[in-house]
Amino acid sequence: MNPGLTKTYIAQGAIPARAIVKAGGTDGTVAVATSGADAIIGVAERLDTDDGERVDVIHSGIAEVVCGGNITSGGFLTASNAGVAVAAAPAAGVNARTVGLALTSGSTGDIIDTLLTLTRIQG
Repeated sequence: MNPGLTKTYIAQGAIPARAIVKAGGTDGTVAVATSGADAIIGVAERLDTDDGERVDVIHSGIAEVVCGGNITSGGFLTASNAGVAVAAAPAAGVNARTVGLALTSGSTGDIIDTLLTLTRIQG
């Protein structure tokens, strides 16, 4: 892991370690991202966080994420339920926000390195 820009926020709800996070409902907050439609802004650091606690979010560099399915190195990643990483595969004409590119392959429950490249792709 080689984090670049890291910023501290307040957690809206519990945030597991290495979860993909989205902008929260108020300024200065984040919540667990649960789909590619969410406003993904980064990855939570390696500690579980309870609602209302401070959480460090990595915005750039290389971060660890938890796989929510089979992932191939080099593929775009987005969020699935509970903020875990899944391969970004939007349907034709549909946009999906991504958290980055997988630097290693993995399967459900594995922790892999991700090059954070916050962007949006279209199927």
